[in-house]
Amino acid sequence: MLRKPALYLTLLLILQACMAHAGPWSRAEGEVFLSLSAERDRDGNSYTGLYGEYGMRSRQTLGFELGHSNAGESSALIWWQRALDDGDGPNRFAISSGIGVLERDGKLVGLAQVGASWGRGFDTLPWLRDVPGGGWLAVDARIKLANSDDEEPDRTPDEHGRWSNRQVYNTPKTTVKTDVTLGWHASSSMMLINQLRLEDRDDTGFAAKLASSVVRDIGPAKLELGVVMKLSGEGEHAVKIGTWFKF
Repeated sequence: MLRKPALYLTLLLILQACMAHAGPWSRAEGEVFLSLSAERDRDGNSYTGLYGEYGMRSRQTLGFELGHSNAGESSALIWWQRALDDGDGPNRFAISSGIGVLERDGKLVGLAQVGASWGRGFDTLPWLRDVPGGGWLAVDARIKLANSDDEEPDRTPDEHGRWSNRQVYNTPKTTVKTDVTLGWHASSSMMLINQLRLEDRDDTGFAAKLASSVVRDIGPAKLELGVVMKLSGEGEHAVKIGTWFKF
């Protein structure tokens, strides 16, 4: 069995918020959350996103996502989430659905998304309940569909045998995603968070990435700095910067 100091050191090494939203936890009624972030990989591919949540009544959350990539796509998605639990017990469950539109090469493409989330706080997990500051574990699964008849662009590998992300649409016809997030409140002003990103696209297949960030209080906002590391599949290592606001 790991002793507590060893366990805490292990957590410090692996918990470096790449997922800014609350997972299965609903926003408080009237609460607003906004996040602006950007990612760029070593091949120059980039993505910028604006994300927002608003707490409604009866454990419901309304949200939106706006995004733009250098692949020539801009998207807008509005979604609704409902908590399935009553707030008692260790587990939190939620379901969500969303609709939106994607602009690609001057054409508009309809988007639809459904998802489900589960989460628990450190205080309900035997191995983590004694970690100072506490934290959370969450799993979010989503299916996104793009109503497009466009064919994916032809792709050829570069001189190193790698496939260029620039030649692939940022949003394929079907995407299945699962994000596993482990977050730790390292101090009253800093969080360290790891997110395992699993994605299966109908154009490029399966890929796995590990996104690790440090989030620190900067006045009324939070500043996020992180890296996204490729584990398998297509894509390259990337850096991420973002800022959060809650009011």
